[in-house]
Amino acid sequence: MLYIIGLGLGDERDITLRGLEAVKKCDKVYIEAYTSLLSFGLSTDGLSTLEKLYGKPITLADREMVEEKADKILSESQESNVAFLVVGDPFGATTHTDLVVRAKKLGIQVKAVHNASVMNAVGICGLQLYRFGETVSIPFFTETWRPDIRVKEPSLESLCRGKKLYEPPRYMTVNTAIEQLLEVELLQGESEAYESLVLTVEFLYLIAFLEVYNEDTLCVGFARLGSEDQMIVAGTMRLLQMVDFGAPLHCLVIVGETHPVEEEMLDFYRLTDDVPQHTGNV
Repeated sequence: MLYIIGLGLGDERDITLRGLEAVKKCDKVYIEAYTSLLSFGLSTDGLSTLEKLYGKPITLADREMVEEKADKILSESQESNVAFLVVGDPFGATTHTDLVVRAKKLGIQVKAVHNASVMNAVGICGLQLYRFGETVSIPFFTETWRPDIRVKEPSLESLCRGKKLYEPPRYMTVNTAIEQLLEVELLQGESEAYESLVLTVEFLYLIAFLEVYNEDTLCVGFARLGSEDQMIVAGTMRLLQMVDFGAPLHCLVIVGETHPVEEEMLDFYRLTDDVPQHTGNV
C-alpha cells in the first residue's frame, strides 16, 4: 500500500488522526521536500521532531528523487506499506498525481489522507473561495525559467558542465512577486518586451494580467499560513511592497470585485497609514 498523507500547514501537530495512524503502520516513510514547507523548514531538528512523533525514521524526498527516482518508492510499495508525506494536501501539486498514476498502473493500492491546504486557508482573509479565479505560479525573473520555490535546483552552469551542483534554497516573496508583476505592467505595449516575456506558460499568465492591475490594485499578502505567526495584510500593491512579510512561505491574492461582507472582513487586515491593523489569527 502507498499512503499519500497530507500534513497540513503549520507544524507536526497538524497531521490528522487518520494520517498519524497510517504513518505508524508504514514500514517506510518519505517526506516530500520541495513544493512546500512546514514552519520548521527542512532543518534536522524539525525532521527529528516528526520522527519522534511517528516513532520511525523519515527519508527526505527532494525533487530529483520524486521525479526521476520514484521507482524506488513504488518498488517498496509493492512489498510493504509506504507513506509519502506532503505538506498541505496531497494533491496540491501535479507531481503527486503522477506518482499515484504510476502506482495504480503497477497494481499498487493507493490511499490518500487529506488535510488543510493553502488553497482553502486563504479564505481566512474573508474572500469567498468559490469566487476565486485561476491559481498561478510566479517565477523569479532570470534569463531562463525557474520555479517560485527553489529548494533544490541545479545551477545553469553546472548543467552545462554535465554535473549537478545545487543552488541554495530561495523562496518567492510577496514583495518580489509584486515588483515583477508591476514591471511587466510597465512594459505593456512594447513589442520587444513581449517577445522577451512570452517564454513560458507562467509568463503568458502574467501578460493576461496586464490590463487588470496596477500599483493601486487591492491585494492580500499572506505569509506562513497555518502557523502561529501567520501574517495577512490587505492593501494596494504599492503599499504591500513596503511590508516585511518575514520568513516563507508567501502567497499573493489580486482582489477583484468584492461583496460587502468580503469588504468587512478585509478591513480587519487592511493597511492604515502604512501600518497593518491586524496580521494574525481571526
